[in-house]
Amino acid sequence: MAEKQHYMTLEGQDKIEHELNELKTVRRKEVVESIKIARDFGDLSENAEYDAAKEEQAMVEGRIAQLEEMLRNAVIIKDDGADNSMVAIGKTVTFFIQADNEDETYTIVGSAEADPFTGKISNESPIAKALLGRTVGDVVNVQTPGGDMVAGGDMVVEIKEIK
Repeated sequence: MAEKQHYMTLEGQDKIEHELNELKTVRRKEVVESIKIARDFGDLSENAEYDAAKEEQAMVEGRIAQLEEMLRNAVIIKDDGADNSMVAIGKTVTFFIQADNEDETYTIVGSAEADPFTGKISNESPIAKALLGRTVGDVVNVQTPGGDMVAGGDMVVEIKEIK
């Protein structure tokens, strides 16, 4: 089975590499020290500090494995700015939401970098999936999970700009 590709910008890749380095060089050592201290408290079968330290170790090691997998399967989004005719990962899209009578602007990024509060949505989100491959002027029905935008659970948007 093929591993999932993780789309990310160079900035996103740098953030992941920084977090991975922090986990490997700082957090790992802190957790090992916590385990050593907890062992000194005595009987490990009834040692809550030891159990907590071991849980923390498992979480740190799990996150390290997750980040390493993401970097191993990274697909770097390169926006050369040449083709702004179609919505693609890495593009910034402005669209008009008919139900709200307002424009929204988002950059489509990989799930690792998604942060709607800073204008970055995942390529796996319902909005991005509906917009990918579309062009300026297209009117698109977006299936929303909540179904509260308009009748039928769709949000109707019109693509205004791609950059």
